[in-house]
Amino acid sequence: MTERRSAGADAIDLTVARLLTVGTYLSVALLAGGVLLMAAVGRSPLDAPAHDFDPGALFGDLLAGRPDGLLWLGLVILLGTPSARVAASIAGYLRSGERAMAGVGLAILAVVASGVVVGVLLGGTGG
Repeated sequence: MTERRSAGADAIDLTVARLLTVGTYLSVALLAGGVLLMAAVGRSPLDAPAHDFDPGALFGDLLAGRPDGLLWLGLVILLGTPSARVAASIAGYLRSGERAMAGVGLAILAVVASGVVVGVLLGGTGG
């Protein structure tokens, strides 16, 4: 039973490591692309964004090739990667039967979600 649990833990660790690696590389590539695109259109990376984050405008910004779309998507992926890591861990723990650890993961996600909700309700969106 110990070997099976160890193999399950290794599989969870490998999945989480891949998720963190892909999320980090993807967000860095999008942010770098956004900065390069800003330079190409004559904007400084230190300039304020053209608009505050608007999830509804993100797809349109990306389709129009606006730097803000790449920058916002890169930031969303960068900020979402740790929560995705916790979600992947929860799934792995549930598959391996470790309900206590899955519960800890759910509690962590609940804290993160409540922080996002409180931030949005208090108007902490940067605007």
